[in-house]
Amino acid sequence: MKFNIPYGKESVEIDFDLPHTILMPNSVEVRDEAKVLDEALANPIGSVPFSEFADKSERMLVIVNDATRPTPTKKVLELLRDDLTAHPDVTYVVATGVHRAPTDEEYQFIFGDMYEDVKDKIIAHDARKDEDMVYLGVSKNGTEMYLNKIVPEIKNVVVIGSVEPHYFAGYTGGRKAFLPGVASYKTIEMNHKAALSDSARSLALEGNPVHEDMIDAMNVLKDINVFSIQTVLTGDHSIYAVTAGDLFQSFDAAIERANEVFCVPLDAKADIVISVAPYPMDIDLYQSQKALDNSKLALKDGGVTIIVSKCRMGVGEEAFLDLLGSAATPEEIMKKLEGEYKLGYHKAAKMAQIGTWASIYGVTDLSDEMMLKAHLKPFASVQKALDAAIVEMKGKGREPSLVIMPAGSLTIPLVRGE
Repeated sequence: MKFNIPYGKESVEIDFDLPHTILMPNSVEVRDEAKVLDEALANPIGSVPFSEFADKSERMLVIVNDATRPTPTKKVLELLRDDLTAHPDVTYVVATGVHRAPTDEEYQFIFGDMYEDVKDKIIAHDARKDEDMVYLGVSKNGTEMYLNKIVPEIKNVVVIGSVEPHYFAGYTGGRKAFLPGVASYKTIEMNHKAALSDSARSLALEGNPVHEDMIDAMNVLKDINVFSIQTVLTGDHSIYAVTAGDLFQSFDAAIERANEVFCVPLDAKADIVISVAPYPMDIDLYQSQKALDNSKLALKDGGVTIIVSKCRMGVGEEAFLDLLGSAATPEEIMKKLEGEYKLGYHKAAKMAQIGTWASIYGVTDLSDEMMLKAHLKPFASVQKALDAAIVEMKGKGREPSLVIMPAGSLTIPLVRGE
């Protein structure tokens, strides 16, 4: 059988003769996107309509995701354009977390046709600029909450996000715009250390220490007014649903719709899994790790997972690669994590944990040296990686089966009966 595997904005063909399953986000009915957005804004949950929110706001701050997320920000902004351009004082902040500031091309991706009109009003959050932060208290988990001071200064905040399962926060979206979105490096580092917990996993909110910290971040921001717009996308990034209004209620409503798309039933785990980080989530290895983490849910013990990602901007956060490269085996990495933590180590931990019970192959634009440092066996093509995985499985006496996840970053396999 021949199948096209996404790679960046293009695709590469593989050919195989194996029992297989193609695991994609569920097919759902997609309505006219403008109507879906209009309906959500006209019927906000637990909030006044957006136009009234804007009218009552002397100053307004719009928080948007950076280019590592597929959030259709420009479509939402276009619908809000009249209210935003009529408002006398609107500032836009890109919630980068610890990521770098967007490039000019990425600003165009985020803001679309509005970019030229608003570019002088845009701030890229820089988590490392301590002078831009304000201390707001301590969470129940002990995280010191330093957030960008522009948030409590302006107080009237519009959040535009997207909700899908997240491998340690439970779900993206909603409260994530504030932590990690506009938090300090120190606060993000303290929050993400909780990702080492077994309770920090995809689909989990109750008892998830990362999520609980994010909620606490919102508790210390209780004096601000938030109008939230949360989108739920299909596997090909079309708008499936939109919720709006109260930050928490719109987030909860979006989760229900997100599960309809991203939680995909699977009859049985496979010996080999090909998991793709699709554009724009293939920006670097740090972000692409999400596709690897989701792949483990479809993989048999002792199997091979093949992570496919262009890694257009390289590695990303260097700390996790430094940790991976500091030890000879995944087991040694896990031991090191018992004694120290830096931001990025949570990704190393999640990768290393898989490496203790499975083989990890990689097809990227990174150098072989960098891949090996990350404990990924490098291959020049998906076909070569698949052929090698078949040989490895047959060498273990298995007749291999295959699961392909063309949108691995956005697909949560749920094995029937588990």
